[in-house]
Amino acid sequence: MKDYLNKLSSEVIGAAIEVHRDLGPGLLETTYEVSLQHELKLRIHSAQLLTYLRMSNKSIGLLLNFHNVRLKDGIKRLVHNFPS
Repeated sequence: MKDYLNKLSSEVIGAAIEVHRDLGPGLLETTYEVSLQHELKLRIHSAQLLTYLRMSNKSIGLLLNFHNVRLKDGIKRLVHNFPS
């Protein structure tokens, strides 16, 4: 349980840093809250895709977010054990 909580808190801190880096300081708390929720959802999907890649012994996976105005802004490529 301790390892899980450490990993979870590290994910939240990393997501918060990413949100702060993108938005900067001085906005309303609700703005950061919504952005942090969005960032965590993206990271949860990334972790899920990496799990699927490991379980299926695949090297490359794509996360596609069709909600973006420009699809290219919603594409994330993840690599796991890419052959050298």
